[in-house]
Amino acid sequence: MAQAYLFVHFREKTTPDGEQVYFGISRDGFHWEAVNDGAPVLWAYYGDKGVRDFTITHSIETGKYYIFATDLSLSYGMRNQYHNSWDEIGRNGSKYFSVWESEDLANWSDQRLVKIGDDDFGCLWAPDLIYDKENGEYVLHWSSSHAANDYGPKKIYYSTTKDFVHFSAPQVLYEKEDSGVIDSAIYEENGVYYLFVKSESNPAKIILLRSDHAAGPYVRMESFDESMKDVESGLYEAPTAVQLDDSRWCLFLDYYGVPGAGQGYVPFVADSLASGKFVRSDASFSFPYGYKHGTILPITEEDYERIKNHDWSDHGYR
Repeated sequence: MAQAYLFVHFREKTTPDGEQVYFGISRDGFHWEAVNDGAPVLWAYYGDKGVRDFTITHSIETGKYYIFATDLSLSYGMRNQYHNSWDEIGRNGSKYFSVWESEDLANWSDQRLVKIGDDDFGCLWAPDLIYDKENGEYVLHWSSSHAANDYGPKKIYYSTTKDFVHFSAPQVLYEKEDSGVIDSAIYEENGVYYLFVKSESNPAKIILLRSDHAAGPYVRMESFDESMKDVESGLYEAPTAVQLDDSRWCLFLDYYGVPGAGQGYVPFVADSLASGKFVRSDASFSFPYGYKHGTILPITEEDYERIKNHDWSDHGYR
């Protein structure tokens, strides 16, 4: 049965409305439509009052959908508590994840804040979720700086959960000896887990690793490095991927090489994750505007219609 797709993302703006929850939908994974006329579908009213870097999953344990996001507003925070400093954000920002849940992708709970770990974590960035079939639980992973190395190069940490309320103590999932890593995304194909991360240097590119277990250990794939050799260094982040109806995989990399609205996802297509061979495919895709750091969820045609036709206007507090 043909599936449709939901892309949860934010928009690159310097005003608070950009750092909220946006939806895009598609029937084929190639041509994307705006939802709610390109306005936010959900707003962050707690924490930093802004959110970025989304993941979405459908839990086989609870039957609910969950959105997790980085609790971070640059539009408010850079002018105030972060003093226009990314170092300050890395030490003292994003102490929580913002979470919403839903049973039907249209009607969502209020935002709640989830803290994982202790105050030695300088930030909790870019959450992602993968179901660990081996252990029957969800692996929540993200990038953090930590007091242990004076909030230096970031590592990928993980915690496990079954109910999205209780989480295990954080552990290191992946660290790179010669640079920090951020923006992790894990996918499973034929019982093997594949981890995309942004390496902050050596190279300053997206890299791909594989493992027989969701929590690693992960080994780097040289075939992916080869397929990315012509991609400019230091201009892409936030990898997210989805398997299409024809079994091919589409990898989206978030281009940030220009200021403002010119930023957004660029597509690459591969026959399989195992091959590691992705080909840039801009001409095959269309977006109504630049989608920023998010995640794609396969949905049904019924879900597609429900999301498209839902009244997303903010009805105020109750």
